[in-house]
Amino acid sequence: MKKQAKKPAPKKAAAKKICKQAVRSSRLPSGVPGFDKLVQGGFKENSINLIVGGPGSGKTIFAMMFLVEGFKKGEPGIYVTFEERKEKLFSDMCSFGWDLEIYEKKGLFTYLEYTPEQVRRVLVEGGGEIDSLITKTKAKRLALDSVSSFSLLYKEELAKKEAALALFEMIDKWGCTAVLTAQDTSFNSTEVSSALEFEVDSIILLYHDKKNGVRIRGLEILKMRGTKTPNVTYSINLDKNGISVLSKKMS
Repeated sequence: MKKQAKKPAPKKAAAKKICKQAVRSSRLPSGVPGFDKLVQGGFKENSINLIVGGPGSGKTIFAMMFLVEGFKKGEPGIYVTFEERKEKLFSDMCSFGWDLEIYEKKGLFTYLEYTPEQVRRVLVEGGGEIDSLITKTKAKRLALDSVSSFSLLYKEELAKKEAALALFEMIDKWGCTAVLTAQDTSFNSTEVSSALEFEVDSIILLYHDKKNGVRIRGLEILKMRGTKTPNVTYSINLDKNGISVLSKKMS
């Protein structure tokens, strides 16, 4: 007589089922083809995610793809920038087929241009105009592009970390899933020179290197809390459709 396989205890089985459902239901698709399958379905809901890369690596495009993915699903999003002019941003994004003006007219897209000093004032005020807009629009997605300018306001490392904590506390209060971009040309696979790195939920590195006279692009998931991630760097493509992560590893 064959022994029957032991069934998991009811409580353990229920807990396991709840955990699986939580992983599936608490993820927000990034909008970047090939990325979500590397991170169990997307960004964790209400998480803060840092996209780091040098000039031309695709940071703004990644952040915009995240917002546009929400617009397609009827999810409002807010784009806060310290560097991009509205007309230039709208024009640049049209080359990828994203008409931000249409989303803006539908009330899905909100563009905010701030100086770093204004953002510091927002922190002091505990949210200010951004807080009101998130409540009004019921925004689910938030992009800050880029926080590098903001961090330059603080010379001491402790002051940078305190400001970052204040910023993250505000984002947590808003209940948004946030993508922050940061420009950093000095990072490598084991180090990111940023006071933000210890506080964010995930760090995505975008590479834009030149080897043997040819530009190559890559993406690495340095960390993502509560997520099983690959320990390799993947090649990415940047074309008229935006960024896509390829299945081959970056050489």
